[in-house]
Amino acid sequence: MRHGKKFNHLSRKAPHRKSMLSNMASSLIIHKKIETTVAKAKALRKYIEPILTRSKNDTTHSRRTVFSLLNNKESVTELFNNISEKIASRPGGYTRIIKTGFRLGDNAEMCVIELVDYNTLLLGGDDKAAASKTRRRRRKKSTANVAEESPKAKKEAPKKDKKKPKKDKDDKKSK
Repeated sequence: MRHGKKFNHLSRKAPHRKSMLSNMASSLIIHKKIETTVAKAKALRKYIEPILTRSKNDTTHSRRTVFSLLNNKESVTELFNNISEKIASRPGGYTRIIKTGFRLGDNAEMCVIELVDYNTLLLGGDDKAAASKTRRRRRKKSTANVAEESPKAKKEAPKKDKKKPKKDKDDKKSK
């Protein structure tokens, strides 16, 4: 019976699930955000939040504990050198899940899970890029279209007669 067992098994056996979460956590630490399904993202959030909390205390014991969970030296050094400095003042809630829609193949609900302190779009970290995009440009109209649409051109342009042109007498005689 499964009374009181609340975590999502993700349709995998325990070793496969642990390996998958470890790999996803390492990828999240290295790349700062990853795209996955909502169920996996929620399971990953439960897995990685205690790891991020442990990284605030940079001791040999905490490094070894984190390495036993991640099994990746690059992600452990990135976590303790760079990420722990940014999240030092944050009391928790280090990740954010943003739903992006549904996958085409099987209609699974997809999302992006990211580290909160590394979202430069939301934090406004790209001031230079935003400042360069402030100019608005309009497409130039071709000179033929401008001449037709300008009010001066309408006044100057000769008006076309809507009446049918009169036929010459010579045309009637020839028929």
